[in-house]
Amino acid sequence: MSHQPHLVVANATVVNGSGRQAAHIVIQDGLIAALVDAAEPVPGAARTIDAAGKLVIPGGVDGHCHVAQVTGRFRTLDDYRTTSTAALWGGTTTIIDFGIPRDAQETPLAAVLHKKELATQSRCDVALHGTVISWDETVPWQLERLAAEGVRSVKMYTTNRGTTMADGDTILKVMREMVRLDGLTYIHAEHDPIIADCTEQHAQDGRIGIEHLHRTRPELAEEISVKETLAMAEYTTAPVYFVHQSTAGAVDLVTEARSRGIEAYSETCPHYVTLDDSVYGSAFPEWFACCPPMRNPETVAALKERLASGAIHTMSSDHSCYDLSQKRERTDDIREMPHGLPGVETRMPVTFTAMTSAGASVEDFVEAFSAAPARINAVPGKGRIAEGYDADLVIFDPAEERTVDGNALHMGTDFSPFDGKVLTGWPAAVISAGHVVLDADGFHDPGAVGRFVARDGFRQHQSNAPFTHAATL
Repeated sequence: MSHQPHLVVANATVVNGSGRQAAHIVIQDGLIAALVDAAEPVPGAARTIDAAGKLVIPGGVDGHCHVAQVTGRFRTLDDYRTTSTAALWGGTTTIIDFGIPRDAQETPLAAVLHKKELATQSRCDVALHGTVISWDETVPWQLERLAAEGVRSVKMYTTNRGTTMADGDTILKVMREMVRLDGLTYIHAEHDPIIADCTEQHAQDGRIGIEHLHRTRPELAEEISVKETLAMAEYTTAPVYFVHQSTAGAVDLVTEARSRGIEAYSETCPHYVTLDDSVYGSAFPEWFACCPPMRNPETVAALKERLASGAIHTMSSDHSCYDLSQKRERTDDIREMPHGLPGVETRMPVTFTAMTSAGASVEDFVEAFSAAPARINAVPGKGRIAEGYDADLVIFDPAEERTVDGNALHMGTDFSPFDGKVLTGWPAAVISAGHVVLDADGFHDPGAVGRFVARDGFRQHQSNAPFTHAATL
């Protein structure tokens, strides 16, 4: 190199999803300039961080966040400054948010452009998903515009009639467009007629409070919706990604489809492999209002096994930052209360604790936490520690144990669903785009330096990816 680099992470045990190596990591201009064998002398630099005794992993990529989200009369209480700061505290250096139309007048394109403008205040890098609720003749043009903006995925909900739900015709037509535009279809899969009927039956019986949430959204509703969506994906040849899968049966449907050549992916969230439906009988059941709900202990154990084995490809937070005052407005009626949990900051330790307790390796953890979310979502320069990639790194202590205190977190809310849980595996330092934003001295706010990341075409990126984890083959 012609001039001294500004940062070297020395004596690192570098862990990617594909394996590990001992190296000094040389960082210049926000990129990884070189990996120097650790047997060689430490290169000179303006600043050197000694990572001896720690692991260094790629910065986390959270493929499923909701920032400043408006749903009906509720708005999450965060903004990009808050959520990106919390992400960095938790070792996540890239978040992917959703442009979801706030009402019937806002178009998919306008929703994304609105979020892109808000994201200028982010402290970490941001990519975006689009969302389509209803089909009209302008949708193909809007999707073309989104692809030109670097937004190469579109989410659709198979439930939530009257608000965000897309009907089957819309889903099929959007899938065709995503094939044409080399994009990825995201699906929230719950069978709406089953959920609507089950919820109505419970309401008629007076069992509609938050303590009954898990009974109104049965596992069958999720699995039937996954099966129907996979059929449409097979018919259209569209790659499809299922968000927040909460049952082993849903994951197994994806696994079977992949064995037949369908490009399908499973995501789960930390709460589904850590918490079970007994939380709805706790003193504060409103802490756990989310859809799908928590499942029974047997399902949780089976889901965690699927995660550890690699059958589940990614772990995302599904971060939704409501506070307890919003949650408690209508705990008597789950149809009227906001659903969603804060989790962008705790994704790392919850995932690591769950996966390693089920026998997964650190490499498996890195795959679900960073590598696969970057690869599947076609996010260039992310998810891997290698020359030329973005200098997004976490100096990671797999032995550090902390008890979660919801009030001490940074997510802009007043609770965590993991409050009081002892979790292992926390960041000792975080480097985002070459900036040291977290170390032993605390958090160093880099300012609004987060970049909007334009994503590659889905199949283009998969064909160029330098490594595919064995579990995703």
